[in-house]
Order: sequence, then structure tokens, then C-alpha cells
Amino acid sequence: MNNAEETQDTEYCIKDAEFVKELWSKTYNTEGKPDWSHILPYYDKDIRFRDSVQELHGIDDFVAMTERLTKRSKDLKMNIVNAVAQGNIYFLEWEMTIKFKKNPSSVLYGASRLTLSEEGKITEQRDFYDLWGDIFDNIPRFGKAYRKFMKKKFG
Repeated sequence: MNNAEETQDTEYCIKDAEFVKELWSKTYNTEGKPDWSHILPYYDKDIRFRDSVQELHGIDDFVAMTERLTKRSKDLKMNIVNAVAQGNIYFLEWEMTIKFKKNPSSVLYGASRLTLSEEGKITEQRDFYDLWGDIFDNIPRFGKAYRKFMKKKFG
């Protein structure tokens, strides 16, 4: 590895939990449209991503997913509540406010688990959230019915 490659690799490595919190806060609070351009270099080219909707492998698929989310949402903001680390595992607790084109704003409450390589790159990201429950809560009458059903069947 030459010096230029070495500098580039160390330039884009996760340093600590506060650094992660700062990166994510910048990503989602840019005039309503998220911007991942500053954070993508911190992801490994073989990133494995999974959330309630999809499972992806590789930086190209991850970038395509971020572009779809940007296009689909009218307004997207994220409040990072907590960020903690233990070894190479980082957890973020967040509140995401999303406004789709035809629906009222919804707040999704969730957490992300990041796994870092020895080089400080994100090799895995697993996002945890209740997509349907948090969105349904904002639909008049339907939200209450959904919660009643969930409590009856699973509570």
C-alpha cells in the first residue's frame, strides 16, 4: 500500500461514539433531504446492511438505497439520542421524522448497530425499528385500531 492509499484509509475511519453521532447528525439534517456524501467513505466496499425492509450487500447497493430514500421522502430529519461503543460495535439510538409526499409526518424510533473492521470502516449495519407501528400511529382511527390488534394478538 502506498502512502496516498494509507492516508485515505486512515482519513476515513470511525474514531469514537461522539464522532459517529456527529456524522449521522450531519447526514439527516440538511434542509430536509438527507445527504450521505460525507459519510459514504466510512463504509467498507463490502458493507452488509439490513433493516425491517431490506437486506443489501456491497457499497453500490447501499448507495442506491440511500438515493431511493432521498428521492422518496419530502422531508427527513434525524435526532441522534444516544451513541455508545464497546470494542468494534457501535449503537445509535435515534428518532427519525419522515414526511412522504402525500402523508403527514411520522416519527420512527429506532436504533442502529454498526460493526467496524480493524481499519475503522463500517462492515455491517443493522437498523432496528417498528416501521408500520410508527407510521400507522399517525393515521387517524387506523393507528388506534392497529395498536389494539397488536396488543390483543401479541401483548
